[in-house]
Amino acid sequence: MPVGGSTGSPTEVDAAKSALRATVLAARRALGPTELAAAAAAIRDRALEALAPAPTVALYASTGTEPGTHPLLEALRAIGTRVLLPVLLEDNGLDWGVYRGPDFLVPGPRGTLEPAGPRLGPEAFGEALLAFVPGLAADRNGRRLGRGGGSYDRTLRHAHPAALIAVVLYPGEIIDTVPARGHDAEVHAVLSPEGLVPVGEAADAVEDEESW
Repeated sequence: MPVGGSTGSPTEVDAAKSALRATVLAARRALGPTELAAAAAAIRDRALEALAPAPTVALYASTGTEPGTHPLLEALRAIGTRVLLPVLLEDNGLDWGVYRGPDFLVPGPRGTLEPAGPRLGPEAFGEALLAFVPGLAADRNGRRLGRGGGSYDRTLRHAHPAALIAVVLYPGEIIDTVPARGHDAEVHAVLSPEGLVPVGEAADAVEDEESW
């Protein structure tokens, strides 16, 4: 995976982000159904191995060639975890609803899947002590590359102070430097089929992933 760059004017940073997004999305489109299913199962297993249970977890229902989250969604529901899923709003903000199973997922804007049922408000994200967020790349400093709408940059400001925020990626999507601007929110870890990797300040604070 090519290395991103984070220096330059805002226009240059935005151009670097767009180029990196195109590269990552092209690589994801090359993945076949068997690879996608194996990655989703491994993501579930690595998350359950590495992380202590939390009463409320924020997650998302993956679509297309995103790293699969549906096995993890079902595993968390099976052990009684309250799972919050995002609902994309017209202004690119996120509302939240409770995951009640695959039969209660409905199509949302821009090809997303969202939970049927009551909306809890954007501030509900702050109830989660563990949050898995989507992304296209991340670096060892905790910078995350999203799709450009700013939804999670805004949402992560509602996070509980003690929450662990992990972006879900494929192997190879952790790069040297993600192009970033000052408003881009950072994450504490990367979850991939290969395991949970602390990044940024969390990498300095955590010596053993299993202690999370």
